[in-house]
Amino acid sequence: MINVKVNGSGTLAQAMSTATTRGRGSMVLVTRLAREVYGASTEEVLGMRLKQYMLLGDLRDSDGAMAQQALCGALHLDPNNLVLMLNELEDDGYIERKRDPVDRRRHIVELTTSGKKALERAEKGMESVEDQILAALDKGQRAELRKLLALALSDGEDQATSAAESEQQATAPAAG
Repeated sequence: MINVKVNGSGTLAQAMSTATTRGRGSMVLVTRLAREVYGASTEEVLGMRLKQYMLLGDLRDSDGAMAQQALCGALHLDPNNLVLMLNELEDDGYIERKRDPVDRRRHIVELTTSGKKALERAEKGMESVEDQILAALDKGQRAELRKLLALALSDGEDQATSAAESEQQATAPAAG
């Protein structure tokens, strides 16, 4: 297990001990949590930057390939910044860009075997980040949090599917 320091203190509870959470809205708490995750998800822990990890995960979740423009939307990135990130990932051998055979103006981004392996290593690092940051929650609470976050991030049509997938991921045995 990789030791992850959260805000230099070791746990989310310690990091937030000086700030009261009573009376705060959910978005303030989610923002604080996101900052802790971002701070703990270093290149040293993941083996890549957090945005790269997210991109590779989106590719894997889309059967290994996505249109480049769709990645811009999924990652909320400017097209120029996405191209810079794709250049790095392609240089590392994690992705390949190909012309769409149906529409030659479009690029399809595909996850490579090396990219899948790098993503698996990064996921182990992310598990350690999650264990550190969510240490105060038991397994059931983590599953419920995952379910609620998936539900909040989905649109009306995807809510049932996202919640079911999230619950399935939370109850799946850990690979190891």
